[in-house]
Amino acid sequence: MTNYDIIVIGSGPGGYVAAIRASQLNMKAAVVERAELGGICLNWGCIPTKALLKSAQVFKYMTHAADYGISLEGQAAPDFKAVVARSRGVAENMSKGVQYLLKKNNVDVIAGEGRLAGGHTVEVKMNDGSVQTFEAKHIVLATGARSRSLPNVPQDGKHVIGYREALTLPELPKSMVVMGSGAIGSELAYFYSTMGTEVTIVEYMPRLVPVEDDDIAAQLARSFRKQGIKTMTGASVEKVDIVDDRCVVTVKDSKEKVSEITCDVVLSAVGVTTNLEGLGLEECGVSVERGKVVVDDFYRTSVDGVYAIGDIVHGPALAHVASHEALVCVEKIAGHNPAPVDYGNIPGCTYTTPEIASVGLTERACKEQGLDVLVGKFPFTASGKAAASGNRDGLAKVIFDKATGKWLGCHLCGDNVTEMIAGAVAARKAGMTGHEIVSTVFPHPTMSEAIMEAAAAAYNECVHI
Repeated sequence: MTNYDIIVIGSGPGGYVAAIRASQLNMKAAVVERAELGGICLNWGCIPTKALLKSAQVFKYMTHAADYGISLEGQAAPDFKAVVARSRGVAENMSKGVQYLLKKNNVDVIAGEGRLAGGHTVEVKMNDGSVQTFEAKHIVLATGARSRSLPNVPQDGKHVIGYREALTLPELPKSMVVMGSGAIGSELAYFYSTMGTEVTIVEYMPRLVPVEDDDIAAQLARSFRKQGIKTMTGASVEKVDIVDDRCVVTVKDSKEKVSEITCDVVLSAVGVTTNLEGLGLEECGVSVERGKVVVDDFYRTSVDGVYAIGDIVHGPALAHVASHEALVCVEKIAGHNPAPVDYGNIPGCTYTTPEIASVGLTERACKEQGLDVLVGKFPFTASGKAAASGNRDGLAKVIFDKATGKWLGCHLCGDNVTEMIAGAVAARKAGMTGHEIVSTVFPHPTMSEAIMEAAAAAYNECVHI
């Protein structure tokens, strides 16, 4: 039996970060992984999706080259197989990067499926079919999540698919229905629409991207309509029938009216389900609540020496959250004194065009909490950089507490706003007030100065709108 200070089950953004940080803190570490290193994010989520979206962006620029004074001979056309192949290549290289980092930091990789076996031991069904047992003082569960399948619309991998299949379709479908308009649904809807697929989004909630601020959701809806993406909000997919190898989708709207949409494929993007099966949680006494492992501020479970991070614990199911939870968890194990994760200051990003990025409370949430606030907005139609870039869709919206100036929320929709939101996160962490944002000199011309302009608008001091 091999003994370790720490064994991590799962090598996603939470798992591999936990293992590497443990090694940096002089702990003998191993990571158990049954599939590709890097987990879903690197292999079937964040990274390959962004590669597809970049291809879509390049294609869109080429089809609108004349808008920029560029003349192209012939008509640009996407090579769908090549686009998918590029995406898979990017993911493969990132996975190799994780392999390099683990090796560089002397982390052992155990190729197989791990489970708790009690008494600080991990039993691994190795990928070669053998079963081995390993012992560790500390065991971190970081097994992530998978695409959620609805009972009335089961995924078959061909007609009704999840995000994994959506990344590797053999050919471009002529038509698609996307169930759900969260980040995954919206991003893939945008990608396929740009490639030439006729896309319809069916969203159960009253608006697209329902976790976002109402103004941001409305802006994305306008941009999607302009692109030709059909949207049905306040609606649900009741069933999908397969007729002559095509999908007949039955949809019921908020007024109980039923209609049918015929398409080539249905993408189910209605959330994720945690990977808790087969981990030995119940046998070892690890508490689970509503499909999530119960942990404290430092990710300790109800069983001594067992920890859980990432999608399998309560909190935003985001890669950067899992990575930060990993650092806090392992540093606490090592005897350090890390600050607990501030879940009120977690940025979220959606990589559609226009992009969405946000942090903090929405205006609706502020009203529900009875907060007295100042709200400022700055449209990118008034931005010189946006005009020069050729895409003026979107806005910056900021929310401050009226009495104290505390920055309660920042909501952005526009080109490259996912690269801007970190500034708002850092400023909120530092406790900067609305007046301090207004008095900060932002560079011109940039998209980022819209944040300062929106802050000025909150105090009726904006000169550019």
